[in-house]
Amino acid sequence: QEELVESGGGSVQAGDSLRLSCTSSGLTFGSYGMSWWRQAPGKEREFVAGFHWRTETTAYADSVQGRFTISRDRGQNTAYLQMNSLKPEDTAVYYCAAKYLGTLTTVQDSHAAEYWGQGTQVTVSS
Repeated sequence: QEELVESGGGSVQAGDSLRLSCTSSGLTFGSYGMSWWRQAPGKEREFVAGFHWRTETTAYADSVQGRFTISRDRGQNTAYLQMNSLKPEDTAVYYCAAKYLGTLTTVQDSHAAEYWGQGTQVTVSS
């Protein structure tokens, strides 16, 4: 059964870093555009970062540009979200998503994603 599993969340101080991981036992990430999303309490889920399935060209939300980096390790079948200079407003549940042959356009569309992880909590205190 295909599923995505996130890990790496936690509680940190403002300015700290975290690296989130997303793995799958049923999907081969090389054929998927991957993305990270987040949802804060009382807010809608929002796009954070994603990449094209083949070129790995990346896209970022303005709020995280320059602080977060999305990447993929094909050998480990794992996607990552490196988060630096964390701010309290980054506090949210973070989800990874996968879209078969996902482009930069489709990985930024939550309705296009075919698989979602269960989410991992990130809490940043000031």
